[in-house]
Amino acid sequence: MKNITLNDGNKMPQLGLGVWQSDNGSEVINAIHWALDAGYRHVDTARIYKNEEGVGEALKSAATPRDQVFLTTKIWNDDIRQGRAAAALDESLDRLQTDYVDLLLLHWPVDGYEAAWEALEQAREAGKVKSIGLSNFMPEHLNDILKSGSVVPAVNQIEYHPYLHQQDVADACAAQNIALTAWSPLMQGHFKDESLFSEIGEQHGKSAAQVVLRWDLQRGVITIPKSVHEGRIKENFDVFDFELSSDEMEKINALNKEHRFGPDPRDFDF
Repeated sequence: MKNITLNDGNKMPQLGLGVWQSDNGSEVINAIHWALDAGYRHVDTARIYKNEEGVGEALKSAATPRDQVFLTTKIWNDDIRQGRAAAALDESLDRLQTDYVDLLLLHWPVDGYEAAWEALEQAREAGKVKSIGLSNFMPEHLNDILKSGSVVPAVNQIEYHPYLHQQDVADACAAQNIALTAWSPLMQGHFKDESLFSEIGEQHGKSAAQVVLRWDLQRGVITIPKSVHEGRIKENFDVFDFELSSDEMEKINALNKEHRFGPDPRDFDF
């Protein structure tokens, strides 16, 4: 497992478990326990996923100590709009049964994000958060944060996969040494529609999904595949014993068509 050193000096495991659409309770608890047993040390949740209680219970009951797990959560849009970022963080900490999170993100660029960013800076100063960052922020939104804030975001989490590179966002983040995290790295299951991944996988004795995740890692992107199945959780982590050739990387790079499976951060209504 490789760690990415963020621009604030904190280290973030490059591969983590995403828990979007994982049911609160035994489903998310089991998924996290399986992941930690497999070697994961990074869990990504959010208030809107409605499973922070389960995540907190999983970490509390796990054999792996809390301080060895990098935990991310996010401030939801309604709380950003209503100026409730500080209160929302306290509520998340209660649900997660912890007194800090390793990374706190603003989930989407909705009205009020500059003021919410100030609240995140204050939470970081108070020790409730180790690193602060953004999710789904486009270059123009990022510029607003850089102008109004005093802390450069450590991370920007965006939809990112072989069909969607968002190079403008990647370049804007690279200019400020902001790490990229990929959500929906497996294209919400559509990786199965692309034969190239399985063809490359056959050359390495790996699955199509493992090829896609390996592509992320070799591009230096943090990635958080979601699964609630023990076998897939283990498979998604088993990507550190092979490497894609430069030719294979280029073939995958060439698949980019700027196609989104999720909402457009410049045009959404939630």
